[in-house]
Amino acid sequence: MLHAHLPRPSAPELLAFLRAHLHAGLLVQIAGEMEVVYAGRAVSMAEAGDYLLLVKPDGSVQVHGPRGVKPVNWQPRTDGIHAFLDDGRVVIEAERRSPAEVVRVTVLEGALACAFRLRDEARFMLQGSEAQMQAALARHPHLIEPGLTVLDRELLVGVGGVDLYARDARGAYVVVELKRGRATHDAVHQLARYVEAVRTQVPGPVRGILAAPDVTAPARTQLDRQGLTFVAVSALPAPEDEPERQPALF
Repeated sequence: MLHAHLPRPSAPELLAFLRAHLHAGLLVQIAGEMEVVYAGRAVSMAEAGDYLLLVKPDGSVQVHGPRGVKPVNWQPRTDGIHAFLDDGRVVIEAERRSPAEVVRVTVLEGALACAFRLRDEARFMLQGSEAQMQAALARHPHLIEPGLTVLDRELLVGVGGVDLYARDARGAYVVVELKRGRATHDAVHQLARYVEAVRTQVPGPVRGILAAPDVTAPARTQLDRQGLTFVAVSALPAPEDEPERQPALF
């Protein structure tokens, strides 16, 4: 699992590590003192502090602070990740073309760099019905994306009912299509139709997320081409997390 690690790297050592591992199908983690700047639909900055940078093989990026489950910044999908030196410090930039967004992480002092080769062989279907999956994720939308707020379930648009209608942490509307098993191109086509329908009804940007345990390779390619996002949902809250039901009267 552990492919490589580099404790307390200098800036040139860290840059060489990133160039060797960022695009090699590995999960890369960098821990250390960093500054984080996001520019896109808004502008935000996390001041210098201790953070954990996580770059997954699919190009998604998360920056975590020392507390809580929500990242201080993230990119669910990227079109390019670049590492370079700027004024003697390593900078990692994660870019997205549509919508135009950039997360820029400057490593002020690296504590540890690791690269992991994780196997992705499991294929399974979530237990329960899609209605139960929808109810669980409506109560726990952070399992889809940190900062997501669900506005409605089964929202009727001209082409059908949207499983989850939400807004993300940056204010964009989000259409979420749910699948209990491996998602195919049919699910992507359905999601794209819902997104286009919602775009005709609301001002501002509208994103589409396909949430499922897995997705086929052709469907993944289709998602990327249409600017849609896949989120792997591999577990739902345990039954004890369910709200207590009122006893039936009859």
